[in-house]
Amino acid sequence: MGSRQVSATDLAGVLGPDALGRFGLPGRITVAGLGVSGISAARALAGLGARVTVVDNGDGDAHRARAAELAELGIEVRLGHLSEGARAGESLPEGTELVVTSPGWQPQSPLFLAAAAAGVDVVGDVEVAWRLRGAGAELRAAAQGAGDRAPAGPAEWLAITGTNGKTTTTQMLASILKAAGLRTAAVGNIGTPIIDVVLGEQEYDVLAVELSSYQLHWAPSLRVHSAAVLNLAPDHLDWHGSMQAYAADKGRIYEGNTVACVYNVADKATEDLVVEADVEEGCRAIGFTLGAPGPSMLGVVDGILVDRAFVENRQKNAQELAEVKDVNPPAPHNIANALAAAALARAFGVEPRAVRDGLRDFRPDAHRVARVDEVASVVYVDDSKATNTHAAEASLASFDKVVWIAGGLAKGATFDELVQKSAERMRGAVLIGADRALIAEALARHAPEVPVVDLDRTDTGAMLAAVREAAALAEPGDTVLLAPACASMDMFANYNKRGEAFADAVRELAAESAADTA
Repeated sequence: MGSRQVSATDLAGVLGPDALGRFGLPGRITVAGLGVSGISAARALAGLGARVTVVDNGDGDAHRARAAELAELGIEVRLGHLSEGARAGESLPEGTELVVTSPGWQPQSPLFLAAAAAGVDVVGDVEVAWRLRGAGAELRAAAQGAGDRAPAGPAEWLAITGTNGKTTTTQMLASILKAAGLRTAAVGNIGTPIIDVVLGEQEYDVLAVELSSYQLHWAPSLRVHSAAVLNLAPDHLDWHGSMQAYAADKGRIYEGNTVACVYNVADKATEDLVVEADVEEGCRAIGFTLGAPGPSMLGVVDGILVDRAFVENRQKNAQELAEVKDVNPPAPHNIANALAAAALARAFGVEPRAVRDGLRDFRPDAHRVARVDEVASVVYVDDSKATNTHAAEASLASFDKVVWIAGGLAKGATFDELVQKSAERMRGAVLIGADRALIAEALARHAPEVPVVDLDRTDTGAMLAAVREAAALAEPGDTVLLAPACASMDMFANYNKRGEAFADAVRELAAESAADTA
């Protein structure tokens, strides 16, 4: 991406000793978490002249190695258990004036309760990056010298959130912006820490920013050019405490938008968030729909993605942007992602041709509705990224007849609605993972005619067993779909490893089938 590592010696010297105050940051800051975003924040804040303390409950070899690197920059790191018995990540260091948290730390963590009691604000790395946009512009201007042209200001942010589709839509948007000749990158809850991008040497015109509900919770002053909420469904309720709190945090993305708030016409909750948002005068509500669009919407007409929002006389006119076949893959939920990305790009002034070219150039990440192989006239599809019920429902809706491989960690989710909506598509189901019984119970209630294999295994061969059971249930023309509707960590390191195990199992099945027919 071209962004540099920020050292503890090259920021204050360029920006001046008052840099912290100019960008709304105090002198004594505690960073919660020694992960990638925590390290990024600690380095940058120390470089600006802050006295930084990093706290983390971990105390393994990796933690100690990272702590040693930060110590060389004058950053104090507190790990594991303190001498007085409390854990490092539960105690507020004396004199702390601001806490910067990593996204996963829950709002009710003891550290944050202590901060609230002391009147100390808690923010996240996205909030710090937002405050430091101007610092990055100053650093790049200093590096370039005066020259013949005025130094560029901070890049605009086009922001995306939602329960599902965030990463794909953000990458689609970046592809469209690049096709328009703009300097851009997909950042935020994806790839390089956003602070490193904001302060890096690479100059951007606009950033495609993926934001999780966690990040939005801790970003009170974020005010972007345009933003989209793709959809809302129950997720991470153990973190947020309720669906209402989860939705409210998602809705923060619209606060202060200057040009467009993009919402999903099929998901009224997203439009309600637009209505509730306090935006800049003139900011518009822009809908996207898989049907024919009304004025101020983007939608689909006869296999064409069309724009009735960013055109003259939108009451009567529409602009063709791309064909459905330009979207990869052209599943309904992915067409919706493409429309949302196109809406944000058009809000930024991108021409129609760039929307088409960007969508054609886009290649989805692995484990997102990815065709693995066809064996005995049955297609095997890996959507390991479908880690919640909403994503699994969208995945199941992409195929006519499915043998569904599902299960894992439910994260507090229920499966009745998913099964009710998808039962007619199911040839059978193979259940794996810790919370598979919850899915089995929903199937028994709402789809008792669907054959179910309850696979009580967690060993390394469990996925191969699941694929073989699915193959036995499938008929020619069916799809065997891994769309777990659950997190993976009960059996796998992450959803990528789960998807790789599925693909490996399918390849083994294909090899066995080829040998049998040889």
